[in-house]
Amino acid sequence: MSQASTLRILVLHSRYLSGDASGENRVVQDETKLLSEGGHLVRVWQPAPERSAGLGLLATGIGAVWSRTAAAEVRRIMQEFGPDVVHCHNLLPSFSPAVIRVAHSEGSAVVMTLHNYRLMCLPSTFLRDGHVCEDCLGHVPWRGVIYRCYRDSALGSAALATSLSLHRMLHTFDRITLFVAVSKFVRDKYIEAGFPSDRVRVKSNFAWPAARREGPGDYFLFLGRLSPEKGVRTLLEAWKRAPGRVLVIGGGPEADTLRALAPRNVEFGGSVPASRVSELLQGARALLLPSLSYEAQPRVILEAYAASVPVLASRIGGLSDFIVEGQSGLLLSPYDPLDWIRAAERLVDDDESTRLGYGAYRLWEQRFHPERGLRELEKAYRDALSRR
Repeated sequence: MSQASTLRILVLHSRYLSGDASGENRVVQDETKLLSEGGHLVRVWQPAPERSAGLGLLATGIGAVWSRTAAAEVRRIMQEFGPDVVHCHNLLPSFSPAVIRVAHSEGSAVVMTLHNYRLMCLPSTFLRDGHVCEDCLGHVPWRGVIYRCYRDSALGSAALATSLSLHRMLHTFDRITLFVAVSKFVRDKYIEAGFPSDRVRVKSNFAWPAARREGPGDYFLFLGRLSPEKGVRTLLEAWKRAPGRVLVIGGGPEADTLRALAPRNVEFGGSVPASRVSELLQGARALLLPSLSYEAQPRVILEAYAASVPVLASRIGGLSDFIVEGQSGLLLSPYDPLDWIRAAERLVDDDESTRLGYGAYRLWEQRFHPERGLRELEKAYRDALSRR
């Protein structure tokens, strides 16, 4: 890359406390590395909020409305670093949308990745009580306050609803030059909520090259949080009759309950470091994603594809954007165990598992390779700069 094409990029991200278990944290880390290796100058500010409850949670929420401290620090960094582009990821609660106004006023193009539904829904998932909920889509999110959607806190929910409502009224989000959604489904939801279609484009995440699976794999694999919206109960019901062994990796509030319900051919391995994901995928016959919620773009799908592992996933949310039916995996009903039984019966055929695994790898090469990831990022930045 020529020196003339080098960009100065400031990345802002309020880190999730789950660390490397957060796909969004890892996306920010990987994009930063990708951009630096591509010859760009990148500076990252990614503070993590303190764990809080009660009045502490309220204070965190109030800071999410308008953080003068974060706004002042962003201005200082920008005046020192002089970025062409400010790339925002998660802004709540550490930054508040006030930093968008600062970035715009300092003259940089402002790009924001839409990893989820944060600007429309207090918990960012369109999920309530284990079911899809769109009550706040296209509306001021006060229903989320009534339902205590943010960490089951009325005070915290009220603070976040105030932040989103205030900054909508002040047109803060109009100062974002370009939104990049991680899937077509996410883009469609934002446009449905009233965001301008000409400023929301799709830019997928990417996955690094990985050791490829040899052979058809030994077990079906679930990697994720053990919480109601992930749909693991559907797997447990299916594998009372489905062939093959299932390895469940992850932790969460339903871990003990699910262990007690599991049939003998379902094993629980607990949480593992991100460094072990590649090793687990190399032995997998298929990755299982029985989600009940609007997943945006689970990073683990792309990692599975890079390892030549097909994916069995729910036909819901953004998952349909990434599974090519019959080529890289299968799309199934999230509520019908019989659908998952039939899919398992199909994948225990070694030739079928191998064929779908090859299709998964080809899809990674075509759509989710780092080289394409870098091109798409650079294209988004230059589009934003031309709009500025």
